[in-house]
This record gives sequence, C-alpha cells and structure tokens, in this order.
Amino acid sequence: MKINQLFITLAAFSTLTFTPALYAADAAATVNGKAIKQSWVDYIMKDAQARGQKPSENMKIAIINELIGSELAYQEAQKQGIDKLPDYKTNEELAQRKLLVNVFLQDFMKKNPVTDADKKAAYEQYKKELGDKEYSARHILVKTEAEANDILAQVKKGSDFAKIAKEKSLDPGSKEKGGDLGWFSPAGMVKPFSDAVTSLKKGEVSTTPVQTQFGWHVIKLVDTRATQVPPYDKVKDGLERTLQQRKLEKMMLDLKAKAKIDVPGITDKK
Repeated sequence: MKINQLFITLAAFSTLTFTPALYAADAAATVNGKAIKQSWVDYIMKDAQARGQKPSENMKIAIINELIGSELAYQEAQKQGIDKLPDYKTNEELAQRKLLVNVFLQDFMKKNPVTDADKKAAYEQYKKELGDKEYSARHILVKTEAEANDILAQVKKGSDFAKIAKEKSLDPGSKEKGGDLGWFSPAGMVKPFSDAVTSLKKGEVSTTPVQTQFGWHVIKLVDTRATQVPPYDKVKDGLERTLQQRKLEKMMLDLKAKAKIDVPGITDKK
C-alpha cells in the first residue's frame, strides 16, 4: 500500500493533531468507534521507508490523517450500500486476487533471487551473441520481389540509394534517414537479413533482393567495426530484470504444465 493510494488527501484533515497518549495499544485512532489499526500505520511507514523516505513523527501523523479520511469515506460508502453493488463485489474480488498474486510473485523472487553469478554468466552470453563485429547498413524495404529487383537495377546504374529509400522504402524507422539502420549486431536482425549483411564487403549492395517476413530488402553495407560492448555495470540491472522475468515465466509454465485447464468452446475443440 502506498501513502498516495489512500482515498482522502491530507489537506482535508490538516488541523487534526495526535499525541501517543490518545492511542489504545492496538489502535492508532478510532473513527465512530472503529479502530485505525496500528499495524496499518506500521506497514505504511515501513513501505515508505523502503521507498527511500525518512520515517518521522510528522510522517506518522500524516499517515493517520490519511487513514482517518479513508475510514470516514469507507463508513459512508457502507451506509450507502456501495459495498453491496455487483460491480463493487467483482472489483473487490479481482483486486484481492491481484494483490495475492503480486505478493506470491514477490515471495517467489525473494526465494529464487538472481545472483551475481547469474548476471555475469548472462553478460558473457550477451557478449557472445553480439559477436566481435558490428555493421552499419542501409536498406530499402518494398512489398514485392519485382519492385525490389527494379530498385536494385536502378542502384546498379548509379541511382542514389538514400534518395530511393526516402521515396519508396516501407520501413518507417529508416525511411527518412535514407534507409540508414545505424550500427547493429547481426544477432539483432532476422537471419536472412543478417546473413546477407555479413556476406557483403564495405560499400557493396546485395546482388539479389533479400526476403524476410517484413517484405523484400535491397541492402547496402556502409561499414563495419569492432563490437562496442557496453560495460557490465551499465547493463547488469537490465540483465537482472530479464533473468527475473525468465524465472517467473518458467515457474508459470511449470504450473500450467501440471494444471488441468478447460476453456469451454476452445479446449473442447482441440
């Protein structure tokens, strides 16, 4: 629970003040006889501290003010029967499920952390996948092989590659840059494209159009250089997130594999 997730703002209750002598042992305050649990205040204080805020008496008073405001609204909502509305009940059920799932996933990651060794191994694999060479290339993407062959013929006759790319390429990311893809690793491209690029020499244009799932490409290799691998410290956080996601995905796939799942109208058709 975050402080800013509470429903009523502090401003409406800024005149309220508290002293420790007013609290019962198990309640930080009461509203119309209903307790504001001290455990709620402690939890929000702990959450705020985990997010980098420094705990203080003023923070504690602010939290109690917020909880009093939400309790007033909560009691009034109950009086009006809002908690009995069908949409509320459904939303409550879904919110409880989401909270339980989130706590479960957090607990799973706490019990199955990504270690430094995991991250360093992933970094070495990352470097291996990048390879030792990067490529700078331009391309012109069109729908048909016939159109690609026509463009290739124009380029071979001396037509300006960048100009044709601006006029005819279907790739929105490079079209306005004359087909320039910048520097990239072959591992970051689909295989037919990367195979074609790595077979070219500097300044060469592909002898035939290259087909991928995106269409037909005419490719020109601009230059090559040694791979510029980012240092470990700059990518370790991203690697950790990726490895965490993989752990979660594997755990969910394992649960699914052991479960009996039936979706009427879908699974009965298989």
